Amino acid sequence: MNYKSTRVRVAALAGAALLALSACGQGGGSGDGDGLVIGTLLPQTGSLAFLGPPEIAGVDLAIKEINEAGGVLGKDVKVEHGDSSDADNAQVAQQSVTQLKSKGVHAIIGAASSAVTRNVVDDITNSKIIQVSPANTATDLSGKHPFYFRTAPSDLLQGSALGNLILGDGHVDVGVLVFNEDYGTSLRDVLKATVEDAGGTITYGNPGEEFDPQSSSFADPVTAVLATNPDAIAIIAFDQTKTIVPELVSRGFDGSKLYFVDGNLADYSEDFEPGTLEGAQGTLPGAFPDDTFQQRLLEVNPDLSDYSYAAESYDAVMLVALAAVKAESVDTEAIRDQMAAVSGANGGETCSSFADCVKLIEDGKDIDYDAKSGAGPFNENNDPSAAFIGIYQFGGDNTYTWTKAVEGEL
Repeated sequence: MNYKSTRVRVAALAGAALLALSACGQGGGSGDGDGLVIGTLLPQTGSLAFLGPPEIAGVDLAIKEINEAGGVLGKDVKVEHGDSSDADNAQVAQQSVTQLKSKGVHAIIGAASSAVTRNVVDDITNSKIIQVSPANTATDLSGKHPFYFRTAPSDLLQGSALGNLILGDGHVDVGVLVFNEDYGTSLRDVLKATVEDAGGTITYGNPGEEFDPQSSSFADPVTAVLATNPDAIAIIAFDQTKTIVPELVSRGFDGSKLYFVDGNLADYSEDFEPGTLEGAQGTLPGAFPDDTFQQRLLEVNPDLSDYSYAAESYDAVMLVALAAVKAESVDTEAIRDQMAAVSGANGGETCSSFADCVKLIEDGKDIDYDAKSGAGPFNENNDPSAAFIGIYQFGGDNTYTWTKAVEGEL
């Protein structure tokens, strides 16, 4: 697919340093005698469960293609799936990590939620298990640990893209309904800086004006934001959105002036009256998957109706597998040390399929894996050095379609 893109540059977080954490034992399955084992820590339950199917499909597709091409170092890659749930059900992810470790995984793909990752990242990475999140965007996770990577860009990029989208639509007085959760406040901070740097105003949703994500009613924050007469309202939340939107619309706010983010850009056709969100827009990290990639995903999950973070999940598995091939080992430290190289950090020949990339490696060449998500090579913080942010618009049926992409560098 040809992408209509606008390049923006976002300053990287200054001074981000890798944490020198002591290891608490070897990661399960780190011996060379075993085949590569990939675990997943993705949402099957909880407020982000809608992200689970495309992410899991991305993982399963990558493993299918890897094994069809001969596997890693002559052995099939195995996968063990675990549920991350969400931050309100922290014990689910903790139990899943314990189970995945007992099954000897070399790498864990996940979590989707930055808050969930914060709860388990030390347990994973201090055990010398590689963690690659396809959807973590919180800015403070950059450079979190040498064993922690992500294939989605930080909110430095999405927050900037969201702010510029709102400003580009002619809005200067912007309200923000944001939940008091690290993902929300992190994204809000970048949105706020982008809007204010351009001369706009955040009328509501500034620090100290967040809402409780576990509240059963959002009437008070809705009243508060509408009292500031915003031109547009950005909603940074998860499932709470299903309650917030009807509250806003019932009080006369124009649904076309609502803006969504990756945590709530979802199919609302069964939740709202037709036309409720017509014209509303949202942002989602990653390039929109082309028709061919979508069809391949549907072969592993015919019920897919959403593709959010599928490409990032696919890329995460491919990068781990290619790093193992380049390292000629499934030792987790050896894999970690080759992750940046196979992503193209050292240059090299571009390759897009596992088989083609392996052939180049076996020929002694450096490779630049052509990520399905459009992400650039890993930088010094184990973040993508460049990425796309997709811009989507809702139709009268309250479902969204891709309209364009913004490309940014970190």
